[in-house]
Amino acid sequence: MSDTIFHLDNNGKLSESKETSYISEDLLQQLLADYPNLISGSQINSFRPRRWLLISREFRIPDDIDVQGRWSLDHLFLDQDGIPTLIEVKRSTDTRIRREVIGQILDYASNAVVYWSIDEIINRFEKQCESLNKISDDVLQGFLQDENDVDTFWELTKTNLKAGKIRMLIVADTIPKELQRIIEFLNEQMTPAEILGVEIKQFVGENNIKTLVPRVIGQTAGADSVKGVAIKSQNSHWTEETFFEELLEKRGRKEFDVIQKLKNWLIQICYRFWYGSGKRGSCVPVFEHKGMDYFPFAIWTTGTIEIYFQWHKHKAPFDNEEKRIELLNRLNQIKDVDIPLTKVSGRPDIPISVLFDGKEYQKFIEAYDWFFDEIRKV
Repeated sequence: MSDTIFHLDNNGKLSESKETSYISEDLLQQLLADYPNLISGSQINSFRPRRWLLISREFRIPDDIDVQGRWSLDHLFLDQDGIPTLIEVKRSTDTRIRREVIGQILDYASNAVVYWSIDEIINRFEKQCESLNKISDDVLQGFLQDENDVDTFWELTKTNLKAGKIRMLIVADTIPKELQRIIEFLNEQMTPAEILGVEIKQFVGENNIKTLVPRVIGQTAGADSVKGVAIKSQNSHWTEETFFEELLEKRGRKEFDVIQKLKNWLIQICYRFWYGSGKRGSCVPVFEHKGMDYFPFAIWTTGTIEIYFQWHKHKAPFDNEEKRIELLNRLNQIKDVDIPLTKVSGRPDIPISVLFDGKEYQKFIEAYDWFFDEIRKV
């Protein structure tokens, strides 16, 4: 039985729109290409809604390194964190939507992470922009909204692809219950990849006015647990999601954005991030060299970055006090930062706000580029 939605206009007139099937699968595919917001990014991540950059329609996927492409993916999108998002579109009238589509998209994903290259993705994006008479760098910079530069974004994408951090979306006008159960089960087992369904119902009313209603399927409590999405409590272990949610809530958008930018840079250098527990949220990047972990600093949801001189003094080369003094002096080049020499073996902190200015942020990056390079020399 078809659903109905009702519209009440400013004059008090009530009108009905009836659920209506799409006349073709290609129409739904084109809607996603033209209006990516239909892939409801706020339902996928409510505290930091996903934005979508279309790389290409009909993206070829090989099943061997020398093969041009065995399959054709309906759409490849990237979100603002460079997570490849593979989309397969089906209409509910297609019998393959019951179960076969699961095997199809898993085939696509498993081969994509092996055989796709970042150069191919960039090339397809440039061709997509060219077909629309747009300049690819302008499109990308507008999409990034100053959260990242272009080179960092492509490096993030490359890292995510190599790590299998991808998102699979099955998009349809109706997701059958059998498919919903499979999606929920698989999503509870997967990390760092995820698989979701996106149901986009179409309602048609007077004068052929269409209303499109998206609904994301597959985000269960079990899946959230597997992927490290937790509810905050005073004694809970913090996660990436709860840390950034608290940072945004307590410190505001500017501090949130600069730390997100900093984390995106660190992803290319550090192999993991440690999140603390307790009332205050903390995030510590972990750098590895020759089997030893190094902790450069801690970021706190109270609005500070804590410099870990106390821990540096136990590991070469910063067990040499002169090296720690040099790092201190480099950090003191940042405007409004004045760490006293007496803190060279302690844990002083600096406000996140000193990094709002792009030039001062770059000084911080350069200080820690030097820090990591010194460790690599050991």
